Amino acid sequence: MSAFSELVQARRSANNFVEGIKIPQSELEEMFSLTRLAPSAYNLQHTHYKVVSDEDLKEKIREAAYGQYKIHTASAVIVVLGDKNAYLQASEIYSGLKMLGAMSEDAFDQTIADIHGAYSGNDAFQHDEAIRNASLSAMQFMLIAKDKGWDTCPMIGFDVQAVKAALNLSDNMVPVMLITIGKDNKHKIRPRGYRKPVNEFVEFF
Repeated sequence: MSAFSELVQARRSANNFVEGIKIPQSELEEMFSLTRLAPSAYNLQHTHYKVVSDEDLKEKIREAAYGQYKIHTASAVIVVLGDKNAYLQASEIYSGLKMLGAMSEDAFDQTIADIHGAYSGNDAFQHDEAIRNASLSAMQFMLIAKDKGWDTCPMIGFDVQAVKAALNLSDNMVPVMLITIGKDNKHKIRPRGYRKPVNEFVEFF
């Protein structure tokens, strides 16, 4: 079995954490440096993260998440955001390839036109893309965190408007999920919940 296969099987959602453990910012930056390699549509990199370790602000996020205790015990709660306006940075993102000669002027212009054609004026698509691409990034972050020895739990049970107010977020930023991170305060490994066999969720044609 490969190390990656072992990692996937070892990752579990932690519902309680050992209190008082701090994550060095340098270690978080290492994790995010790898997370940034996650795929995104048109390489627009829609995902933004707010890492909340300040206890007062963490409690505000906990209130927005209906008082879930795991936020209190976590070393940090990470707010995963998707940017509906990510497409507006397309020219900036692709300009490097054009400057290096890896993309012609015509290809550059066509790519930017395609991106704006897909996103501009389509709020529903912008919103869905923010969620889709941030979710891809968040899963990569959780696997990286596990590889670094940290446990996580993705959370969707929270008041979106309360989170936006607590962090003073602009309208284009969509709170996609929260991720609590820390050291799992487990006394024994719980049996994994039922997982469907492959033939119940995969069809081959």
